[in-house]
Amino acid sequence: MSQKYIIRIFLVLFSATTILHLLTYYAGVALSDDILLGSRWLTWAVFILYAIRKKSLTTWILFSMIIGVEIGLNFPDFAQNLQVLSKIFLRLIKTIIAPILFATLVVGIAGHSNLKQVGRMGWKSILYFEIVTTFALVIGLIAINLTQAGSGIVLPEGFNQELPEAQAQTWSETILHIFPENFVKSVYHGDVLPIVLFSVLFGISLALLPEEKKRPMLNFCEGLAETMFKFTNIIMHFAPFGVGAAIAVTVGHLGLDILSSLLKLLFTLYGALFFFLLGILVPVALIVKVPIRKFLQAISEPVSIAFATTSSESALPKAMENMEKLGVPRKIVAFVLPTGYSFNLDGSTLYLALASIFVAQAANIDLSIGEQALMVFTLMLTSKGVAGVPRATLIILLGTAASFNLPLWPIMAILGIDELMDMARTSVNVIGNCLATVVVAKWEGEYVEPEGDINFD
Repeated sequence: MSQKYIIRIFLVLFSATTILHLLTYYAGVALSDDILLGSRWLTWAVFILYAIRKKSLTTWILFSMIIGVEIGLNFPDFAQNLQVLSKIFLRLIKTIIAPILFATLVVGIAGHSNLKQVGRMGWKSILYFEIVTTFALVIGLIAINLTQAGSGIVLPEGFNQELPEAQAQTWSETILHIFPENFVKSVYHGDVLPIVLFSVLFGISLALLPEEKKRPMLNFCEGLAETMFKFTNIIMHFAPFGVGAAIAVTVGHLGLDILSSLLKLLFTLYGALFFFLLGILVPVALIVKVPIRKFLQAISEPVSIAFATTSSESALPKAMENMEKLGVPRKIVAFVLPTGYSFNLDGSTLYLALASIFVAQAANIDLSIGEQALMVFTLMLTSKGVAGVPRATLIILLGTAASFNLPLWPIMAILGIDELMDMARTSVNVIGNCLATVVVAKWEGEYVEPEGDINFD
């Protein structure tokens, strides 16, 4: 049986299963739970057959997400026990980030000794990041004003969600966070931006040395980079288990009660992010002539991992590897991608604009256009250090609410579905940063599209 034939069967079964569930939940047709459960598992069984024939890691990750949803829905208590698998995967990924960033950046800078290019990549990256994230903020602002998702919001009876203790960073603290006081401390805490800055300065220093003194350290860093990419490939074999477990925990934890009252907000965010992808990122990709099909293949696995784990960091090593396979030079990938994790979080900045106005709407506070513009300007500044702070988007949202005298109780409602919202915004963060590497490479005239099919697994 060919893969195309299996896919057709799967699409037919998936469509039939979807119709059965819609008839049950929205049209009042009485169907037993056994019929609904059986239709789903028959559909997934065909997908298993496809995954076996396809022998693709990305396919197995998608399948694990499906199984995770089923486990979360049908066995919510058991699903919480799977959290250890997702934590193992995330911990393994975090061990890669610091050495792979250090090695690739040092090799990219010192190996070519083109220090002027480092400066060019820096200002080009920041300029691009600023333009794109500004569009994201504006789209989030327009979307929430159109849907008025916060108007009439009521917390479900008995709903209780404690806000974590968090303090927003001042602008001076945000700037200071960029500069490492201790490289080992930055590695321990997983602070990407200080690691990047240290690695850039180290690479520049190495480039200024005579060849006989530079070569041993350069050879070491080249060997370390290649080793860490192999390390990534080994860890990725555990990805289906970690990703499936993360989805199961999320679905089992949320349940369906809180969703019914906050679906409008959830749909507003997903719709705004989808519009941002189609209205901003796709035109950018077309303008700079990104090979769309190959780009989608390159980002499918990193985005799947980011979506399920709600962690941009978990997708970073695989995203770096795949962007290099796509034809972006390693020195550009190593500089732009991690820098974007602090300055180009498109999904997070769009979410912050949307969520801030949602809080005001829920509290029946009318904000003028000028006040909303001022809020967007504030978010434009405070969101730039977002990646270096634990629970960063929540901290910035709390700080913005306090600055504009908004109540905090609507944020408790947002926290009820924050995991589902985090999946979407994290995925867009990864897509935006992957695209940024290609844009900067094209801008530098160093992008070379690989010929033929590329194996991204």
